[in-house]
Amino acid sequence: MQVVRSVGTVIALVACCCFTARAQNASRLETVLGISGRQKPAPPLFAPQGLQDHVVEGKLVLSLDDSIRLALANNTDIRLDHYQIETAENSLRRVYAPFDPLLTSGFSDQRFKTPTSTQLQGASILNSLSQSTQIGYSQTFQTGTNFQGSFIADKNSTNSSFNILNPSISTTIQFSVSQPLLRNRGLFPNRAPILIAQRDLKQAHASFLAEVNDIVLQIVRSYWSVVLARDNLAVQRKSLEEAQKSYDHDKKALSLGALPPLDIYRSESQVASRRVGVIQAEYSVKQAEDQFRQGIGADLDPAIRVLDVELTDQPEPVGTLPTTDIPTALARAIANRPELEAVHQRLAADEMSIRLAHNNLKPDLELSGFYSGNGLAGNDPAVGNTGLGSSLSQSFHFTYPAYGASLSLTLPVKNHGGEANLADSLVGRRRDQYLERGTNQNISLEVTNAVHALEAAKLGMEAAKVAVDLARDTLHADERKYELGAEPVFFVLDAQTQLAQAELNLIQSEVNFQLAVTQVDHATGDLLDHHHVQIVEAFK
Repeated sequence: MQVVRSVGTVIALVACCCFTARAQNASRLETVLGISGRQKPAPPLFAPQGLQDHVVEGKLVLSLDDSIRLALANNTDIRLDHYQIETAENSLRRVYAPFDPLLTSGFSDQRFKTPTSTQLQGASILNSLSQSTQIGYSQTFQTGTNFQGSFIADKNSTNSSFNILNPSISTTIQFSVSQPLLRNRGLFPNRAPILIAQRDLKQAHASFLAEVNDIVLQIVRSYWSVVLARDNLAVQRKSLEEAQKSYDHDKKALSLGALPPLDIYRSESQVASRRVGVIQAEYSVKQAEDQFRQGIGADLDPAIRVLDVELTDQPEPVGTLPTTDIPTALARAIANRPELEAVHQRLAADEMSIRLAHNNLKPDLELSGFYSGNGLAGNDPAVGNTGLGSSLSQSFHFTYPAYGASLSLTLPVKNHGGEANLADSLVGRRRDQYLERGTNQNISLEVTNAVHALEAAKLGMEAAKVAVDLARDTLHADERKYELGAEPVFFVLDAQTQLAQAELNLIQSEVNFQLAVTQVDHATGDLLDHHHVQIVEAFK
């Protein structure tokens, strides 16, 4: 008994804790009503993909193309941007709703007992039972035609002595058609929302491509930032080693009495200063690597996040350097840039909106008609019980038909709402025309700047190579003079600093060249093709 009581106490405590934890995440009303308890947790997000395939000997080994593909698979911003396509697809599906067929049905059962005040009602206490069944079907077609069909069956029984049929069964089958003749006549005004939604979907796809291009450009920049930071660290470490050698040489000379005591501080100061440069370069490498890991989704996996990253592409260009001119690049940009495609789709949707707004200003003239068949059966004392089948036969054979037609006209004296909608559509088109012009201007400027930057990067890279060779020769000459005692250590240390700076400038110029090539590809819309990436969207 004691054990059972203990188990019960534990269960009560666990239930209380669970209730308290859940109550902390929900309002008091939700907790009381039990709403929070019925909520299902959201499904987990997709885990990062493809990272394990690039792990070699405990390192994450990546080329530039590998990094781009991992970013396309795992980058959070790309995932977020893609939802605009899914939202546009849902909107396209939603605009088909007015043309969905609708099937309705209903049944009612009613009994009435009422006292009577006259013998003409057939009973002192009138007792009647009414049962009704309705089935309906309606659909609007893309021509604007509306079709409705209905079937109604009523059964009535009463204790009134005046009823010929008791119980009586009446059935009606009716078909009606209505067709707009002015407003909403034809395919275009009814399909316009569908066509606009299709344009919106194409615009969303183009906008997504533009955003993917921007993110790929960021990944390329991040990749080369890591390469630049690591090469910078290598140069700083090499410079520190050279300063350390000079300091060790001066210490030895000082111990032999060949160097004045005050001259040792210059080389020692250079060692300390360059050690600071190494520490700063190491921090820059870690910062660049962390940003790169975030871009490719490597920070999402704890097992991958701790691995060292090894980048295989080198900034030094191989082969013939690419060349282009502004007219050719502009032509490529106009043909390929998804931003222009997005604006063109918006302008096409604007034209449809204007036509639709003009349609809504027309008078509403509608022609409609109906045709129905009626049937009646029941229990006749003289004939007998004819039943439901007889009534249905009369209705479906249209033994007792009813038909008619009507023409209605709605002519608004003043349509402020329609006029305002038309004005909004015209303003939207003019705004998008300016947006198109601005997009063209921005692309032209981007192309021009990218081409100029590419040419400047090539020239800067060639000049940096010459500067490195000269700085290296100067260092060798100053070291030789220092060894012969013709120059103080100051010139050697200064030559080391100049060489380190020249090597950094060369690395920076090579990275600038790679970034300039990427910027030209981005400006012309060839970035994904250049890296052999193709994005295919299935339009639903």
